[in-house]
Amino acid sequence: MKTERQPNRLINEKSPYLLQHAYNPIQWYPWGNEALNKAKDEGKLLFISIGYS
Repeated sequence: MKTERQPNRLINEKSPYLLQHAYNPIQWYPWGNEALNKAKDEGKLLFISIGYS
């Protein structure tokens, strides 16, 4: 049985680099207040991926 992959938050970004990761199983957040606030609220560190396409 094949399951359809769901996009993560990167699906609405304009960057080709971010869009190529929009269907990764990781729930990535684009850089911004939502990611910063979630990390702060949950007391978690940020994992930052820097790349180009």
